[in-house]
Amino acid sequence: MKKNLILLAGIAVMLAACEKDMSNELAVNNDKKAITFTCQGDFTMTTESMTRAAMEADGKAMTDLWVLDYVDGQLVQQVHQTSTDEDFGTPTLNLDYGSHHVYFVASRGTAPTLSTEEHTIAWGTTSDTFYKDYSVAVTAGTSSAHNVTLERVATKLTITINDAIVDGTAYVEITPQTWYYGLDYLTGEPTAAQTATPRTINIPSTKAGVTGMTLNIFGLSSATEWTTDVTVTTRNQSDAVIGTANIEDAPFKANRVTNYAGNLFVNAGGFALALSSEWSDDYVGSW
Repeated sequence: MKKNLILLAGIAVMLAACEKDMSNELAVNNDKKAITFTCQGDFTMTTESMTRAAMEADGKAMTDLWVLDYVDGQLVQQVHQTSTDEDFGTPTLNLDYGSHHVYFVASRGTAPTLSTEEHTIAWGTTSDTFYKDYSVAVTAGTSSAHNVTLERVATKLTITINDAIVDGTAYVEITPQTWYYGLDYLTGEPTAAQTATPRTINIPSTKAGVTGMTLNIFGLSSATEWTTDVTVTTRNQSDAVIGTANIEDAPFKANRVTNYAGNLFVNAGGFALALSSEWSDDYVGSW
């Protein structure tokens, strides 16, 4: 009888130990932390109707936010928010304990395509875009609220037509020889280069005779300056050319506006270059 009691006691201890080990393993496997990320940067966060958040840059709202969580180089989860989401710009992720790289991309470009295999996002039409590779080590003591400062990875070309818009002008084509339409979200480098692809901007008939008209196109860029040729062409409803200008070696880089101004319909000096300080430091040149 005594031996049986000792045996039963031993079994009970073993079962308790196994249960404890299983509980510990379960706890380790389920250790997660809910973290809310608030995106900030060279844009403002507003609240519409006291319910839905909005991210605005230069007075225009971002339309999409991607959040991609990587552990040891592997994608473990992703979130895509749009401007109609109530928590737009403040996503909450349940992160496993450990080290993470969380990649943030905010943009108002159109027709975006995400490829997690190529770790890229490409747009049909590029516009203002912001990016951040955010590193975070998650433990039980990690704060549940993090502010993430995104940095602009867009460049902008501004064309100012000094002379009067000719009556009958239907549209303007701005054609860079090279222009980037995508972003590698692991590196922040531009991708999806297109060659000699026109960006078309319609001109209303009410603009006939107007001087100093300004036209803009956005692209993706790294922080390293690069150059490309640009052709500016105006056409009428029959697609006939009624004005053109060629710009050689126009310089671009992230977070900088490249301004060209000049006559398009009358050849009186061509286009002159000034790189705007609207986003970052001045740079002035000519061609």
